[in-house]
Amino acid sequence: VMYDNMRDLRDSTMLYFQVVILAATVMLAYYCEFTDTFSPAQQGFICRDPTLAKPDPGPEQDSLIQPVILYSVVGGLPVISSVELVIFLLHSNSLYDQDKIVVMDDCCYVNPMVRRTFRFLGVYIFGLFSTDIFVNAGQLVTGSLAPYFLSVCQPNYTALSCQDTAYFVSQSDACTGDPDDVMRARKTFPSKEAALSLYTAVYLAMYITSCVGSSGGRLTGPLLSMSLVGLAVLTGINRVAEYRNHWSDIIAGQVIGGAIAVFLLCGVFMAAAKHLGFISVPMLTGKSDTLPRVSHTSQLCHVI
Repeated sequence: VMYDNMRDLRDSTMLYFQVVILAATVMLAYYCEFTDTFSPAQQGFICRDPTLAKPDPGPEQDSLIQPVILYSVVGGLPVISSVELVIFLLHSNSLYDQDKIVVMDDCCYVNPMVRRTFRFLGVYIFGLFSTDIFVNAGQLVTGSLAPYFLSVCQPNYTALSCQDTAYFVSQSDACTGDPDDVMRARKTFPSKEAALSLYTAVYLAMYITSCVGSSGGRLTGPLLSMSLVGLAVLTGINRVAEYRNHWSDIIAGQVIGGAIAVFLLCGVFMAAAKHLGFISVPMLTGKSDTLPRVSHTSQLCHVI
C-alpha cells in the first residue's frame, strides 16, 4: 500500500511538472510568434545581388499551400484523432483488452483510447511548440534574407552609391519599402513551414509504423508514412519554387523538425519503455528480459 501511495504521488508530481513545462513552452512560442519582444538581426546585403532579387511572391495567403491549410493539418485534432482511432481498432484485441483503466486512485476511470490520445497529444504539442521556438530563435539570430528581399526593400541605389554591384550595404535604414514586408523578408532561415511540416510527418510516420506493424498489412504502415513525408517534402519544394525561401532554409528547417520528432519518439518514449521493462538491455543484464507478449513493433504503443 505504501509503495502504491508513493507511486501515485510520484506520478501526480510528474504530471504537474510536465504541465508547467508545456505551459512555459507555449508562452515562449507565443512571445516569439505574436509579439515584437524580439527583433531579427539586421543583416546587410550586396547591391543588386541576384540571389536576393527575385520577384515578391506576395503575402503568405497567396501561396499554393496557405498558412491556414498548413497549420490546420499540423495542429489539427482530426488528423491525430484519426490516427489514434485507426491504431485503436487495429489493436483492439491485444493492446486494449481491458474495459477501463484506473487513474487517480479508485475514483476515476478513462477509456484506453482517450488515455492514449491525451498522452499522444501532450508529447506532440510539446514538440510542435519546441520546433516553433527553435525556428524562431534561428530566424531572430541569423536575420537571413529572403530571395525576394531586394524587391520589398526597394533600396535607393543612387543614394547608397551602388554603382559597383559588389558594394556591400550595411546601413539599417537602407530600405524604403514597407517595414512589415522588410521584416518578413528578414526571417527566413530556417523555414518554419518546412520544419513544422516535416516534424508532423516524421512524428506520425514513426508512430504509425511502430504501432500498426503487421496488423494492417505489410504495406499499410510504409504507405502512410511515405505519403506523410512526401507531402512535407513537397511543402518545402513549393517554398523554393515560389521564391519564399532558399534551399538552405528548407534543409535547415527540415533537419530541425525531423530531429525533434525522432528525439521525442526514440529518446523519450523508448527511454520510458526501457524503464517499464518493455525493452531488454543485454549489455547490462547479460540476457534478454523483454516481455514475451510485447512485440518490437508495438513497444511504443505499450508505453503510451
